[in-house]
Amino acid sequence: MKFRETGLSGSYLIDLEPHQDERGFFARYYCEREFSTLGLNTRWVQVNDSLSKDKGTLRGLHFQNHPHAEVKLVRCIQGSIWDVIVDVRKGSETFGKWFGTELNEVNRRMMYLPEGFAHGFVTLQPNAEIIYLVSDFYAPEAEQTLFWGDKSVAIEWPMCPSRVSDKDSQGKRLSEIDPIYTSG
Repeated sequence: MKFRETGLSGSYLIDLEPHQDERGFFARYYCEREFSTLGLNTRWVQVNDSLSKDKGTLRGLHFQNHPHAEVKLVRCIQGSIWDVIVDVRKGSETFGKWFGTELNEVNRRMMYLPEGFAHGFVTLQPNAEIIYLVSDFYAPEAEQTLFWGDKSVAIEWPMCPSRVSDKDSQGKRLSEIDPIYTSG
Protein backbone atom coordinates (compact mmCIF):
# COMPACT_ATOMS: atom_id res chain seq x y z
CA MET A 1 0.00 0.00 0.00
CA LYS A 2 1.09 3.56 -0.68
CA PHE A 3 0.15 6.14 1.98
CA ARG A 4 -0.08 9.83 1.00
CA GLU A 5 -0.79 12.59 3.50
CA THR A 6 -3.76 14.80 2.66
CA GLY A 7 -2.48 17.96 4.33
CA LEU A 8 -4.84 17.47 7.28
CA SER A 9 -2.83 15.96 10.11
CA GLY A 10 -3.37 12.25 10.61
CA SER A 11 -5.45 11.66 7.46
CA TYR A 12 -4.21 9.72 4.43
CA LEU A 13 -5.09 8.61 0.94
CA ILE A 14 -4.09 5.01 0.46
CA ASP A 15 -3.45 3.45 -2.93
CA LEU A 16 -3.41 -0.29 -3.29
CA GLU A 17 -0.42 -1.94 -4.94
CA PRO A 18 -2.00 -4.74 -6.96
CA HIS A 19 -0.06 -7.78 -8.08
CA GLN A 20 -1.47 -8.56 -11.52
CA ASP A 21 -1.43 -11.46 -13.91
CA GLU A 22 -3.69 -12.80 -16.68
CA ARG A 23 -6.35 -13.76 -14.10
CA GLY A 24 -6.69 -10.29 -12.61
CA PHE A 25 -5.01 -8.93 -9.49
CA PHE A 26 -4.48 -9.34 -5.76
CA ALA A 27 -3.96 -6.42 -3.35
CA ARG A 28 -4.10 -5.91 0.39
CA TYR A 29 -6.94 -3.73 1.68
CA TYR A 30 -5.42 -3.63 5.15
CA CYS A 31 -2.15 -4.65 6.81
CA GLU A 32 -1.79 -4.24 10.57
CA ARG A 33 2.00 -3.98 10.29
CA GLU A 34 1.91 -1.13 7.75
CA PHE A 35 -0.78 0.78 9.64
CA SER A 36 0.98 0.42 13.01
CA THR A 37 4.33 1.50 11.52
CA LEU A 38 2.67 4.86 10.70
CA GLY A 39 0.99 5.02 14.12
CA LEU A 40 -2.46 4.50 12.59
CA ASN A 41 -5.42 2.66 14.09
CA THR A 42 -5.25 -1.13 13.88
CA ARG A 43 -8.47 -2.06 15.69
CA TRP A 44 -11.70 -2.24 13.68
CA VAL A 45 -14.99 -3.19 15.34
CA GLN A 46 -17.42 -2.76 12.44
CA VAL A 47 -17.41 -2.96 8.65
CA ASN A 48 -20.25 -1.00 7.03
CA ASP A 49 -21.62 -1.13 3.49
CA SER A 50 -23.52 1.82 2.03
CA LEU A 51 -25.30 1.90 -1.35
CA SER A 52 -26.71 5.11 -2.81
CA LYS A 53 -29.01 4.47 -5.77
CA ASP A 54 -29.06 7.94 -7.30
CA LYS A 55 -26.33 10.18 -8.68
CA GLY A 56 -26.13 13.35 -6.58
CA THR A 57 -26.98 11.68 -3.26
CA LEU A 58 -25.20 13.38 -0.36
CA ARG A 59 -24.43 11.60 2.91
CA GLY A 60 -22.79 13.42 5.80
CA LEU A 61 -20.90 15.16 7.22
CA HIS A 62 -21.02 12.84 10.24
CA PHE A 63 -18.77 12.25 13.26
CA GLN A 64 -19.01 10.95 16.81
CA ASN A 65 -17.73 12.64 19.96
CA HIS A 66 -15.70 10.99 22.72
CA PRO A 67 -15.86 8.45 24.15
CA HIS A 68 -17.20 7.07 20.84
CA ALA A 69 -15.02 9.00 18.37
CA GLU A 70 -14.30 6.93 15.28
CA VAL A 71 -11.40 6.29 12.97
CA LYS A 72 -12.64 5.33 9.48
CA LEU A 73 -11.13 3.63 6.45
CA VAL A 74 -13.35 4.28 3.39
CA ARG A 75 -13.29 2.68 -0.07
CA CYS A 76 -15.72 2.94 -2.99
CA ILE A 77 -16.22 -0.53 -4.49
CA GLN A 78 -18.84 0.35 -7.13
CA GLY A 79 -19.41 3.58 -9.02
CA SER A 80 -17.81 6.83 -7.93
CA ILE A 81 -18.05 9.29 -5.03
CA TRP A 82 -16.53 12.64 -4.07
CA ASP A 83 -15.32 11.86 -0.53
CA VAL A 84 -14.82 14.74 1.92
CA ILE A 85 -13.30 15.04 5.39
CA VAL A 86 -13.34 18.09 7.70
CA ASP A 87 -11.07 18.53 10.72
CA VAL A 88 -13.29 19.19 13.78
CA ARG A 89 -10.53 18.79 16.39
CA LYS A 90 -10.48 21.85 18.65
CA GLY A 91 -6.89 23.06 18.95
CA SER A 92 -5.82 21.53 15.64
CA GLU A 93 -3.95 23.87 13.30
CA THR A 94 -6.22 22.63 10.48
CA PHE A 95 -9.51 22.97 12.44
CA GLY A 96 -12.34 23.69 10.00
CA LYS A 97 -10.27 22.80 6.93
CA TRP A 98 -11.46 20.20 4.46
CA PHE A 99 -10.01 17.76 1.94
CA GLY A 100 -11.88 16.03 -0.86
CA THR A 101 -11.04 13.50 -3.55
CA GLU A 102 -12.71 11.08 -5.90
CA LEU A 103 -12.88 7.48 -4.76
CA ASN A 104 -14.11 5.00 -7.36
CA GLU A 105 -14.11 1.39 -8.44
CA VAL A 106 -11.29 2.05 -10.93
CA ASN A 107 -8.71 3.88 -8.78
CA ARG A 108 -9.50 1.67 -5.73
CA ARG A 109 -8.15 4.48 -3.53
CA MET A 110 -9.04 4.60 0.16
CA MET A 111 -9.41 7.49 2.61
CA TYR A 112 -8.14 7.09 6.18
CA LEU A 113 -9.50 9.59 8.68
CA PRO A 114 -8.53 9.70 12.34
CA GLU A 115 -10.76 10.62 15.27
CA GLY A 116 -11.97 14.18 15.08
CA PHE A 117 -12.91 14.34 11.41
CA ALA A 118 -16.39 14.78 9.99
CA HIS A 119 -16.95 12.59 6.93
CA GLY A 120 -19.33 12.75 3.99
CA PHE A 121 -19.64 12.18 0.28
CA VAL A 122 -21.73 12.89 -2.80
CA THR A 123 -22.30 10.19 -5.40
CA LEU A 124 -20.97 10.95 -8.87
CA GLN A 125 -22.69 7.93 -10.45
CA PRO A 126 -25.84 5.96 -9.70
CA ASN A 127 -25.54 2.83 -7.55
CA ALA A 128 -22.38 4.00 -5.79
CA GLU A 129 -21.37 1.62 -3.04
CA ILE A 130 -18.80 2.15 -0.31
CA ILE A 131 -17.37 -0.13 2.33
CA TYR A 132 -15.84 1.42 5.42
CA LEU A 133 -14.20 0.11 8.55
CA VAL A 134 -14.80 1.91 11.85
CA SER A 135 -12.92 1.75 15.13
CA ASP A 136 -15.90 2.18 17.48
CA PHE A 137 -19.50 1.08 17.56
CA TYR A 138 -22.24 3.43 16.38
CA ALA A 139 -23.49 5.50 19.32
CA PRO A 140 -26.42 7.74 18.32
CA GLU A 141 -26.05 9.83 21.48
CA ALA A 142 -22.51 10.79 20.42
CA GLU A 143 -23.24 11.52 16.76
CA GLN A 144 -23.14 15.00 15.28
CA THR A 145 -23.74 16.26 11.77
CA LEU A 146 -21.83 19.18 10.30
CA PHE A 147 -23.92 20.98 7.65
CA TRP A 148 -22.51 20.09 4.23
CA GLY A 149 -23.14 23.61 2.88
CA ASP A 150 -21.57 25.58 5.76
CA LYS A 151 -20.04 28.67 4.14
CA SER A 152 -17.38 28.97 6.84
CA VAL A 153 -15.98 25.58 5.76
CA ALA A 154 -16.62 26.30 2.04
CA ILE A 155 -16.34 22.78 0.64
CA GLU A 156 -16.06 22.85 -3.14
CA TRP A 157 -18.50 20.07 -4.02
CA PRO A 158 -18.20 18.95 -7.67
CA MET A 159 -21.99 19.09 -8.05
CA CYS A 160 -25.00 20.39 -6.19
CA PRO A 161 -26.53 17.44 -4.32
CA SER A 162 -29.97 16.38 -5.56
CA ARG A 163 -30.83 14.01 -2.67
CA VAL A 164 -30.11 14.95 0.95
CA SER A 165 -31.74 13.47 4.06
CA ASP A 166 -33.54 15.71 6.55
CA LYS A 167 -30.86 14.88 9.13
CA ASP A 168 -28.07 16.02 6.80
CA SER A 169 -29.99 19.12 5.66
CA GLN A 170 -30.36 20.14 9.30
CA GLY A 171 -26.70 19.68 10.28
CA LYS A 172 -25.03 22.30 12.44
CA ARG A 173 -22.63 24.98 11.31
CA LEU A 174 -18.98 24.63 12.37
CA SER A 175 -19.48 27.37 14.98
CA GLU A 176 -22.40 25.38 16.50
CA ILE A 177 -20.89 21.90 16.82
CA ASP A 178 -19.14 20.45 19.83
CA PRO A 179 -15.67 19.83 18.39
CA ILE A 180 -13.59 16.86 19.40
CA TYR A 181 -10.88 18.02 21.76
CA THR A 182 -7.25 17.37 21.05
CA SER A 183 -3.99 18.41 22.63
CA GLY A 184 -3.03 20.12 19.39
